[in-house]
Amino acid sequence: MSNTDSVQQNVIPYSLLSEFDVSLFKAGKHFRLYEKLGSHCVSLDDGTRGVHFAVWAPNAKHVSIIGNFNHWNKHSHGLNGRWDHSGIWEGFIPDLESGEIYKFSIETKDGHFLEKADPFAFYCEMPPKTASIVWDHDYIWSDKNWMKSRHGRNNHKAPMSVYELHIGSWRKKNNATESLTYRELAKDLVDYISDMGFTHVEFMPIMEHPYFPSWGYQITGYFAPSSRFGVPEDMMYLIDALHQANIGVIVDWVPSHFPTDAHGLAKFDGSHLFEHSDPRMGFHPDWKSAIPNYGRNEVRSFLISNALFWLDKFHIDGLRVDAVASMLYLDYSRKEGEWLPNEHGGNMNLDAISFLQEFNATVYKEYPDTVTIAEESTAYQGVSRPTDSGGLGFGQKWMMGWMHDTLNYLSKDPIHRKYHQNEITFSLIYAFTENFMLPLSHDEVVHGKGALMDRMPGDEWQRFANLRLMYTYMYTHPGTKLLFMGSEFGQTSEWSIERGLDWWLLQYEPHKGVKSLIKDLNKLYVNTPQLYDQQFTHDGFKWMLENNADDSIIAYTRHGDDPKSKPILVICNFTPAIRRSYKIGVPVAGKYRELLNSDAKKYGGSDAVLGKNQIDSQAGDWHGQAQYLDLKISPLSVMILECI
Repeated sequence: MSNTDSVQQNVIPYSLLSEFDVSLFKAGKHFRLYEKLGSHCVSLDDGTRGVHFAVWAPNAKHVSIIGNFNHWNKHSHGLNGRWDHSGIWEGFIPDLESGEIYKFSIETKDGHFLEKADPFAFYCEMPPKTASIVWDHDYIWSDKNWMKSRHGRNNHKAPMSVYELHIGSWRKKNNATESLTYRELAKDLVDYISDMGFTHVEFMPIMEHPYFPSWGYQITGYFAPSSRFGVPEDMMYLIDALHQANIGVIVDWVPSHFPTDAHGLAKFDGSHLFEHSDPRMGFHPDWKSAIPNYGRNEVRSFLISNALFWLDKFHIDGLRVDAVASMLYLDYSRKEGEWLPNEHGGNMNLDAISFLQEFNATVYKEYPDTVTIAEESTAYQGVSRPTDSGGLGFGQKWMMGWMHDTLNYLSKDPIHRKYHQNEITFSLIYAFTENFMLPLSHDEVVHGKGALMDRMPGDEWQRFANLRLMYTYMYTHPGTKLLFMGSEFGQTSEWSIERGLDWWLLQYEPHKGVKSLIKDLNKLYVNTPQLYDQQFTHDGFKWMLENNADDSIIAYTRHGDDPKSKPILVICNFTPAIRRSYKIGVPVAGKYRELLNSDAKKYGGSDAVLGKNQIDSQAGDWHGQAQYLDLKISPLSVMILECI
């Protein structure tokens, strides 16, 4: 018997792919590829149990399966190349089962052998090991009630207060030497978020990645939750627990680039298969990583299948798409001569735009009760507008301009803020051009930027007051909210992936006060329709006082869509001066009471508040209104009032 005959006997010709599957794949329209490619435990008609393997490697000379089961012998279990020119290699190996470790051995056209992890693997070895693991998902979900009702929690008229976190460094154990597991987080994290009142959690990328300090943004295992914290079912258990506590789950998704590790997607079959061959299109200068070829149909099928996989198998409620700006612009972070113009001579990546539109259209068609969110930092128009009107089709877009302007403004000494009034009011000029989320994310507390507290000027009292002022302003500004872990209690050091958060700070009253404020802001936000009903429309906001730069005070009202509801009045004082007998025009006559004041004693403030007192509006033309309030306005604070 020849060696070839032996190889053929070891691998039984068998396929999970129909001709229709292949045609969809080649057309870039197969969005459930994870059911066909990769490794799957199956039974043949004669009852033989084993594993079906399939991989796309069109430029390979030969592909085989290697693993512990065959002592990593690249000559013993060769796959069969399909006859239809799809570039797919496949076959069935009997007697293998879930838990088997393997890789694809790929012989390139020039005779070199590559050992590649499975692009569709559901589970991977814990880094620094790099092999894939055959895995059958086996989990019974208990989140039926959430899944049936989540549309009401993810739509444009729902409050969305997102707690962004990195799973591996939220809280450490064993003297900060180990991360919590998925199962441990299912208790500690769920209890914490429930108590704090956030509506959603956003996980920085949970997919397998070889380099821990990449925070998960350099992905090699797109279909596998990181094995650092448990098996895939453990991650499902965490999501299930969050859902049962009525907390939505958003996951960072990274279709913008991937690392060039030898076992990953780069030069997968010896050619530039998933990425562009020209570095002016296929190499990212900022992250030293490869850029997917969005114009290749099979790559589009791979990426969109990956997005749907997390919504399907892991019940994810939303995808926050990383680095969208880098996808849209061919000259992103490139100098002249380092990029190629499109067919019209412009700098827009037409393939990426088309891909993003198809991604969003597909997600909302298949899972209309979920949300997609773009991290997009430019003035590109229509990011969160429907694809049928030329938009990219995202549900929301991060409002990076608001974040930059707000932090710049609040970093200035209050005595100078009157010269920069436009920085704090400018966002309302364009606030309704997109469906905006206001982000104070991980990006603002890394790379030498320090903690948010470090941006605040003044003595300790003023720094905490400024922080509370910023958060309360954020919660009353139109748009959904996102806050990075640690910010909710005034973390004072830059985020470290190795150390975790400084939970010990909560022994101090000022930090307790910030945490208490965020908890109350979440409660107020969720229970006050005026703050979210019309968060993406002009009808939800009206200036009362915009241009009094000398006093550094602004005031505005927020409106619900119930005609019977009265507006909420918000007054922000960006100076440490108490303003006495200060008149603010109001649109509705009546008694006003204070819902929240960031200067309250319980938050660490000076307690120059209305408290339980009520104040009557007075007739008189003020700020263009027929009524006004005569108020004492607390220092470095936000007052939130309602008419009763």
